[in-house]
Amino acid sequence: MADVVLGIETSCDETSAAVLVGERRSPELAGLVILSQDVHKVFGGVVPELASRAHLSALPAVVDRALAEAGLAWSAVDAVAVTQGPGLVGALLVGVVYAKALAYAGDRELIGVHHMEGHLFAPALEDPELAPPFVALLVSGGHTLLLDVPAWGRYRLLGATRDDAAGEAFDKVAALLGLGYPGGPAIERLASQGDPRRFSFPRPMRDEGYEFSFSGLKTAVLRAVRASDDLDRDRPHLARGFQDAVLDVLVTKLERAVRATGYRTAVLGGGVACNRTLVELAAQRLSGLARVAVASPRLNADNAAMIARAGWHRLALGERSDWTLDARADLPLPGLETVEIPQSAIRNPQSP
Repeated sequence: MADVVLGIETSCDETSAAVLVGERRSPELAGLVILSQDVHKVFGGVVPELASRAHLSALPAVVDRALAEAGLAWSAVDAVAVTQGPGLVGALLVGVVYAKALAYAGDRELIGVHHMEGHLFAPALEDPELAPPFVALLVSGGHTLLLDVPAWGRYRLLGATRDDAAGEAFDKVAALLGLGYPGGPAIERLASQGDPRRFSFPRPMRDEGYEFSFSGLKTAVLRAVRASDDLDRDRPHLARGFQDAVLDVLVTKLERAVRATGYRTAVLGGGVACNRTLVELAAQRLSGLARVAVASPRLNADNAAMIARAGWHRLALGERSDWTLDARADLPLPGLETVEIPQSAIRNPQSP
Protein backbone atom coordinates (compact mmCIF):
# COMPACT_ATOMS: atom_id res chain seq x y z
CA MET A 1 0.00 0.00 0.00
CA ALA A 2 1.21 3.45 -0.89
CA ASP A 3 2.56 5.60 1.96
CA VAL A 4 2.36 8.92 0.10
CA VAL A 5 -0.54 9.77 -2.23
CA LEU A 6 -0.69 12.88 -4.38
CA GLY A 7 -4.25 14.02 -5.12
CA ILE A 8 -5.28 16.20 -8.08
CA GLU A 9 -8.68 17.90 -8.51
CA THR A 10 -9.73 19.89 -11.61
CA SER A 11 -13.41 19.02 -12.05
CA CYS A 12 -14.73 22.60 -12.18
CA ASP A 13 -13.12 25.92 -11.29
CA GLU A 14 -10.71 25.02 -8.48
CA THR A 15 -7.22 23.82 -9.32
CA SER A 16 -6.09 21.77 -6.34
CA ALA A 17 -3.35 19.37 -5.26
CA ALA A 18 -2.87 17.60 -1.94
CA VAL A 19 -0.49 15.17 -0.30
CA LEU A 20 -1.56 12.43 2.13
CA VAL A 21 1.04 10.64 4.23
CA GLY A 22 0.74 7.84 6.74
CA GLU A 23 -0.78 4.51 7.52
CA ARG A 24 -3.68 2.73 5.88
CA ARG A 25 -6.45 3.57 8.36
CA SER A 26 -5.68 7.19 9.15
CA PRO A 27 -3.49 9.02 6.64
CA GLU A 28 -2.57 12.61 7.53
CA LEU A 29 -2.99 15.62 5.28
CA ALA A 30 0.52 16.98 4.81
CA GLY A 31 -0.09 19.54 2.08
CA LEU A 32 -3.07 21.15 0.37
CA VAL A 33 -3.29 23.94 -2.20
CA ILE A 34 -6.56 25.21 -3.66
CA LEU A 35 -6.44 27.88 -6.36
CA SER A 36 -9.85 29.38 -7.18
CA GLN A 37 -10.50 30.99 -10.55
CA ASP A 38 -11.88 34.49 -10.02
CA VAL A 39 -12.40 35.11 -13.75
CA HIS A 40 -15.81 33.40 -13.67
CA LYS A 41 -17.32 36.04 -11.38
CA VAL A 42 -17.44 38.41 -14.35
CA PHE A 43 -19.73 36.00 -16.22
CA GLY A 44 -21.93 34.97 -13.28
CA GLY A 45 -20.97 31.30 -13.60
CA VAL A 46 -18.24 28.94 -14.74
CA VAL A 47 -17.12 29.25 -18.38
CA PRO A 48 -15.81 25.75 -19.27
CA GLU A 49 -13.17 26.86 -21.79
CA LEU A 50 -11.72 29.44 -19.41
CA ALA A 51 -11.70 26.89 -16.59
CA SER A 52 -9.76 24.38 -18.70
CA ARG A 53 -7.17 26.96 -19.76
CA ALA A 54 -6.72 28.16 -16.17
CA HIS A 55 -6.16 24.58 -14.95
CA LEU A 56 -3.60 23.99 -17.69
CA SER A 57 -1.67 27.08 -16.69
CA ALA A 58 -1.82 26.64 -12.91
CA LEU A 59 -1.66 22.89 -12.25
CA PRO A 60 2.14 22.32 -12.36
CA ALA A 61 2.78 25.12 -9.85
CA VAL A 62 -0.10 23.99 -7.63
CA VAL A 63 1.30 20.43 -7.49
CA ASP A 64 4.80 21.74 -6.72
CA ARG A 65 3.43 23.94 -3.94
CA ALA A 66 1.49 21.07 -2.34
CA LEU A 67 4.63 18.93 -2.30
CA ALA A 68 6.61 21.82 -0.83
CA GLU A 69 3.99 22.26 1.94
CA ALA A 70 4.37 18.56 2.74
CA GLY A 71 8.15 18.91 2.78
CA LEU A 72 8.48 16.16 0.19
CA ALA A 73 10.03 15.75 -3.21
CA TRP A 74 8.22 14.09 -6.11
CA SER A 75 10.44 11.04 -5.56
CA ALA A 76 8.62 10.36 -2.26
CA VAL A 77 5.21 9.98 -3.93
CA ASP A 78 3.95 6.40 -4.29
CA ALA A 79 0.67 6.99 -6.13
CA VAL A 80 -1.37 9.66 -7.88
CA ALA A 81 -5.14 9.96 -7.34
CA VAL A 82 -7.06 12.20 -9.74
CA THR A 83 -10.67 13.20 -10.25
CA GLN A 84 -11.91 11.23 -13.25
CA GLY A 85 -15.46 12.62 -13.16
CA PRO A 86 -18.12 13.84 -13.08
CA GLY A 87 -17.52 17.49 -13.93
CA LEU A 88 -16.64 19.71 -16.87
CA VAL A 89 -15.01 17.35 -19.34
CA GLY A 90 -12.35 19.81 -20.52
CA ALA A 91 -11.36 20.67 -16.96
CA LEU A 92 -11.31 17.00 -15.99
CA LEU A 93 -9.09 16.16 -18.98
CA VAL A 94 -6.41 18.58 -17.83
CA GLY A 95 -6.14 16.85 -14.45
CA VAL A 96 -6.39 13.31 -15.81
CA VAL A 97 -3.77 13.82 -18.53
CA TYR A 98 -1.39 15.55 -16.11
CA ALA A 99 -1.82 12.81 -13.50
CA LYS A 100 -1.27 10.07 -16.08
CA ALA A 101 1.87 11.78 -17.33
CA LEU A 102 3.26 12.12 -13.80
CA ALA A 103 2.48 8.51 -12.91
CA TYR A 104 3.80 7.10 -16.19
CA ALA A 105 7.01 9.12 -16.16
CA GLY A 106 7.72 8.23 -12.54
CA ASP A 107 6.47 4.64 -12.70
CA ARG A 108 3.93 5.39 -9.96
CA GLU A 109 0.52 3.87 -9.27
CA LEU A 110 -2.52 5.69 -10.67
CA ILE A 111 -6.14 5.73 -9.51
CA GLY A 112 -9.12 7.59 -10.95
CA VAL A 113 -11.58 8.90 -8.34
CA HIS A 114 -15.26 9.80 -8.50
CA HIS A 115 -15.71 13.41 -7.40
CA MET A 116 -18.73 12.70 -5.18
CA GLU A 117 -16.99 9.78 -3.49
CA GLY A 118 -14.32 12.31 -2.65
CA HIS A 119 -16.93 14.51 -0.95
CA LEU A 120 -18.11 11.45 0.97
CA PHE A 121 -14.60 10.82 2.34
CA ALA A 122 -13.89 14.47 3.18
CA PRO A 123 -15.07 14.28 6.84
CA ALA A 124 -12.78 11.27 7.39
CA LEU A 125 -9.77 13.54 6.87
CA GLU A 126 -10.54 15.26 10.18
CA ASP A 127 -12.45 12.43 11.87
CA PRO A 128 -10.42 9.22 11.42
CA GLU A 129 -12.93 7.30 13.54
CA LEU A 130 -15.75 7.98 11.07
CA ALA A 131 -16.96 4.67 9.68
CA PRO A 132 -20.13 3.23 8.12
CA PRO A 133 -22.92 2.52 8.46
CA PHE A 134 -24.30 6.02 8.07
CA VAL A 135 -26.66 8.13 5.99
CA ALA A 136 -24.95 10.68 3.73
CA LEU A 137 -26.38 13.85 2.21
CA LEU A 138 -24.10 15.09 -0.56
CA VAL A 139 -25.06 18.54 -1.81
CA SER A 140 -23.09 20.49 -4.39
CA GLY A 141 -23.52 22.69 -7.42
CA GLY A 142 -24.15 19.71 -9.67
CA HIS A 143 -25.50 17.01 -7.36
CA THR A 144 -27.95 16.39 -4.56
CA LEU A 145 -27.70 12.79 -3.34
CA LEU A 146 -29.08 11.00 -0.29
CA LEU A 147 -27.22 7.74 0.32
CA ASP A 148 -27.42 4.77 2.64
CA VAL A 149 -23.78 3.80 3.22
CA PRO A 150 -23.54 0.33 4.81
CA ALA A 151 -19.78 0.18 4.10
CA TRP A 152 -17.09 2.25 2.39
CA GLY A 153 -17.42 1.56 -1.31
CA ARG A 154 -21.04 0.35 -1.05
CA TYR A 155 -23.65 3.03 -1.67
CA ARG A 156 -27.41 2.65 -1.81
CA LEU A 157 -29.11 5.55 -3.53
CA LEU A 158 -32.16 6.65 -1.55
CA GLY A 159 -32.89 9.78 -3.54
CA ALA A 160 -31.45 12.37 -5.92
CA THR A 161 -32.59 15.59 -7.51
CA ARG A 162 -35.09 15.36 -10.37
CA ASP A 163 -33.93 18.67 -11.84
CA ASP A 164 -31.67 21.31 -10.28
CA ALA A 165 -29.12 20.54 -7.60
CA ALA A 166 -29.34 22.56 -4.40
CA GLY A 167 -26.06 24.35 -5.09
CA GLU A 168 -27.21 25.34 -8.56
CA ALA A 169 -30.43 26.71 -7.06
CA PHE A 170 -28.37 28.86 -4.68
CA ASP A 171 -26.34 30.23 -7.60
CA LYS A 172 -29.39 30.95 -9.76
CA VAL A 173 -31.29 32.68 -6.94
CA ALA A 174 -28.18 34.69 -6.07
CA ALA A 175 -28.14 35.88 -9.70
CA LEU A 176 -31.80 36.88 -9.43
CA LEU A 177 -30.96 38.91 -6.33
CA GLY A 178 -27.91 40.53 -7.92
CA LEU A 179 -25.47 38.88 -5.51
CA GLY A 180 -22.95 37.56 -8.02
CA TYR A 181 -21.17 34.20 -8.22
CA PRO A 182 -20.73 31.93 -6.31
CA GLY A 183 -24.15 32.37 -4.74
CA GLY A 184 -24.15 30.16 -1.66
CA PRO A 185 -21.95 32.24 0.67
CA ALA A 186 -23.60 35.50 -0.42
CA ILE A 187 -27.10 34.18 0.22
CA GLU A 188 -26.15 32.81 3.64
CA ARG A 189 -24.64 36.15 4.69
CA LEU A 190 -27.65 38.11 3.44
CA ALA A 191 -30.19 35.66 4.88
CA SER A 192 -28.80 36.26 8.38
CA GLN A 193 -30.26 39.77 8.12
CA GLY A 194 -33.64 38.64 6.77
CA ASP A 195 -37.02 38.23 8.46
CA PRO A 196 -38.25 34.63 8.01
CA ARG A 197 -41.87 35.80 8.17
CA ARG A 198 -41.71 38.09 5.13
CA PHE A 199 -41.55 35.42 2.42
CA SER A 200 -42.74 31.85 2.80
CA PHE A 201 -41.69 29.82 -0.21
CA PRO A 202 -42.86 26.28 -1.08
CA ARG A 203 -40.95 23.24 0.19
CA PRO A 204 -40.96 21.03 -2.95
CA MET A 205 -41.40 17.31 -2.23
CA ARG A 206 -40.49 17.81 1.43
CA ASP A 207 -43.11 15.38 2.64
CA GLU A 208 -42.62 12.85 -0.17
CA GLY A 209 -39.94 10.19 -0.02
CA TYR A 210 -36.26 10.91 -0.57
CA GLU A 211 -36.07 12.67 -3.94
CA PHE A 212 -35.51 16.38 -4.44
CA SER A 213 -36.71 19.11 -6.79
CA PHE A 214 -35.72 22.78 -6.66
CA SER A 215 -36.81 24.17 -10.04
CA GLY A 216 -40.26 25.17 -8.77
CA LEU A 217 -38.73 26.93 -5.79
CA LYS A 218 -36.51 28.96 -8.12
CA THR A 219 -39.60 29.97 -10.09
CA ALA A 220 -41.36 31.06 -6.90
CA VAL A 221 -38.41 33.27 -5.97
CA LEU A 222 -38.31 34.71 -9.51
CA ARG A 223 -41.98 35.71 -9.25
CA ALA A 224 -41.41 37.29 -5.83
CA VAL A 225 -38.44 39.27 -7.17
CA ARG A 226 -40.49 40.53 -10.12
CA ALA A 227 -43.37 41.46 -7.80
CA SER A 228 -41.15 43.46 -5.43
CA ASP A 229 -41.48 47.23 -5.62
CA ASP A 230 -38.26 47.70 -3.64
CA LEU A 231 -35.73 44.94 -4.21
CA ASP A 232 -33.08 46.60 -2.02
CA ARG A 233 -35.53 46.45 0.89
CA ASP A 234 -36.72 42.91 0.16
CA ARG A 235 -33.41 41.31 -0.83
CA PRO A 236 -32.37 39.97 2.63
CA HIS A 237 -35.90 38.69 3.30
CA LEU A 238 -36.05 36.93 -0.06
CA ALA A 239 -32.67 35.33 0.63
CA ARG A 240 -33.87 34.17 4.05
CA GLY A 241 -37.12 32.74 2.70
CA PHE A 242 -35.31 30.86 -0.06
CA GLN A 243 -32.58 29.49 2.19
CA ASP A 244 -35.08 28.39 4.84
CA ALA A 245 -37.06 26.49 2.21
CA VAL A 246 -34.02 24.66 0.75
CA LEU A 247 -32.56 23.73 4.12
CA ASP A 248 -35.91 22.56 5.46
CA VAL A 249 -36.27 20.16 2.52
CA LEU A 250 -32.71 18.86 2.80
CA VAL A 251 -32.78 18.27 6.55
CA THR A 252 -36.30 16.82 6.61
CA LYS A 253 -35.29 14.14 4.11
CA LEU A 254 -32.03 13.51 5.94
CA GLU A 255 -33.93 13.01 9.18
CA ARG A 256 -36.41 10.72 7.46
CA ALA A 257 -33.53 8.56 6.18
CA VAL A 258 -31.89 8.44 9.61
CA ARG A 259 -35.14 7.31 11.23
CA ALA A 260 -35.76 4.71 8.53
CA THR A 261 -32.27 3.17 8.70
CA GLY A 262 -31.76 3.53 12.44
CA TYR A 263 -28.16 4.65 11.84
CA ARG A 264 -26.55 6.79 14.51
CA THR A 265 -24.39 8.88 12.17
CA ALA A 266 -25.28 11.30 9.37
CA VAL A 267 -22.65 12.70 7.02
CA LEU A 268 -22.97 16.05 5.26
CA GLY A 269 -20.72 16.64 2.26
CA GLY A 270 -20.33 18.82 -0.81
CA GLY A 271 -19.97 22.55 -1.30
CA VAL A 272 -23.40 23.35 0.17
CA ALA A 273 -22.25 21.70 3.42
CA CYS A 274 -20.07 24.81 3.86
CA ASN A 275 -23.34 26.51 4.82
CA ARG A 276 -23.15 26.70 8.62
CA THR A 277 -26.90 27.25 8.88
CA LEU A 278 -27.44 23.87 7.21
CA VAL A 279 -25.02 22.18 9.61
CA GLU A 280 -26.66 23.79 12.66
CA LEU A 281 -30.17 22.87 11.49
CA ALA A 282 -29.14 19.25 10.84
CA ALA A 283 -27.53 19.01 14.29
CA GLN A 284 -30.66 20.46 15.89
CA ARG A 285 -33.11 18.17 14.06
CA LEU A 286 -30.99 15.06 14.60
CA SER A 287 -30.21 15.74 18.25
CA GLY A 288 -30.76 12.48 20.15
CA LEU A 289 -31.00 10.52 16.88
CA ALA A 290 -27.58 10.74 15.24
CA ARG A 291 -24.38 12.71 15.31
CA VAL A 292 -23.67 14.91 12.30
CA ALA A 293 -20.23 14.43 10.72
CA VAL A 294 -19.13 17.26 8.45
CA ALA A 295 -15.74 18.47 7.27
CA SER A 296 -14.50 22.02 7.71
CA PRO A 297 -15.47 24.38 4.85
CA ARG A 298 -12.04 24.16 3.22
CA LEU A 299 -12.47 20.40 2.82
CA ASN A 300 -16.15 20.56 1.81
CA ALA A 301 -15.49 22.80 -1.18
CA ASP A 302 -13.86 21.13 -4.18
CA ASN A 303 -10.35 20.13 -3.14
CA ALA A 304 -7.69 17.52 -3.83
CA ALA A 305 -7.44 16.30 -0.22
CA MET A 306 -10.78 14.52 -0.47
CA ILE A 307 -9.73 13.03 -3.82
CA ALA A 308 -6.50 11.75 -2.30
CA ARG A 309 -8.44 10.27 0.64
CA ALA A 310 -10.93 8.42 -1.59
CA GLY A 311 -8.03 7.30 -3.77
CA TRP A 312 -6.20 6.06 -0.67
CA HIS A 313 -9.15 3.85 0.14
CA ARG A 314 -9.36 2.45 -3.38
CA LEU A 315 -5.62 1.81 -3.51
CA ALA A 316 -5.81 -0.01 -0.16
CA LEU A 317 -8.36 -2.35 -1.73
CA GLY A 318 -5.85 -3.19 -4.44
CA GLU A 319 -7.57 -1.16 -7.16
CA ARG A 320 -5.50 0.58 -9.83
CA SER A 321 -6.24 2.46 -13.03
CA ASP A 322 -4.38 1.68 -16.23
CA TRP A 323 -3.14 4.07 -18.90
CA THR A 324 -6.52 4.05 -20.67
CA LEU A 325 -7.97 6.13 -17.80
CA ASP A 326 -10.08 8.91 -19.33
CA ALA A 327 -12.19 11.79 -18.07
CA ARG A 328 -15.94 11.18 -17.95
CA ALA A 329 -18.40 13.99 -17.36
CA ASP A 330 -21.11 11.40 -16.56
CA LEU A 331 -19.03 8.99 -14.47
CA PRO A 332 -21.32 6.76 -12.36
CA LEU A 333 -20.65 6.46 -8.62
CA PRO A 334 -18.70 3.22 -8.03
CA GLY A 335 -20.37 0.66 -5.81
CA LEU A 336 -23.81 2.23 -6.25
CA GLU A 337 -26.61 -0.24 -5.55
CA THR A 338 -30.25 0.08 -6.51
CA VAL A 339 -32.58 -0.79 -3.65
CA GLU A 340 -36.31 -1.12 -3.29
CA ILE A 341 -37.46 1.22 -0.54
CA PRO A 342 -40.54 0.08 1.41
CA GLN A 343 -43.39 2.55 1.57
CA SER A 344 -43.21 2.39 5.36
CA ALA A 345 -39.66 3.75 5.17
CA ILE A 346 -40.55 6.43 2.65
CA ARG A 347 -43.48 7.70 4.68
CA ASN A 348 -42.16 6.95 8.13
CA PRO A 349 -44.88 7.98 10.62
CA GLN A 350 -42.22 9.41 12.91
CA SER A 351 -40.79 11.64 10.20
CA PRO A 352 -41.49 15.36 10.22
